[in-house]
Amino acid sequence: MRQAARTLRVPTQGQGFYEITADVQAFAREQNMQTGLTTLFCRHTSASLLIQENADPSVLRDLEGFFARLAPEDPALYAHNSEGPDDMPAHIRAALTQTHLSIPLVGGVLAVGTWQGVYLCEHRRGPRRREIALHVIGE
Repeated sequence: MRQAARTLRVPTQGQGFYEITADVQAFAREQNMQTGLTTLFCRHTSASLLIQENADPSVLRDLEGFFARLAPEDPALYAHNSEGPDDMPAHIRAALTQTHLSIPLVGGVLAVGTWQGVYLCEHRRGPRRREIALHVIGE
């Protein structure tokens, strides 16, 4: 068994879904492993990770709209507001999604489905520089 780790830095321009599939795939491929497990960990509390459809952009738009209705930016709803009106809704959205993913490595590639992409979900309005810890173990 071998292991490798790296930090992926993802600049964001505000709320939205940022596809990182190719970056994660490149990291896994560089390790020259055929079989294993790739783990991603988002090192933030107002951003998250998601595997979602990457063929039809309306899916992501609908998810953004759903999150906006589910956790609206209304300061009257939350006690935590020290970082602005988008902060607590961002924490809620991150809590409802995932901060880590595990994806099998099969035949040297990520075993994602045909219509699946790996996304960093930015839940804050302003630009950020997000970090994702990547780890692969296998042979």
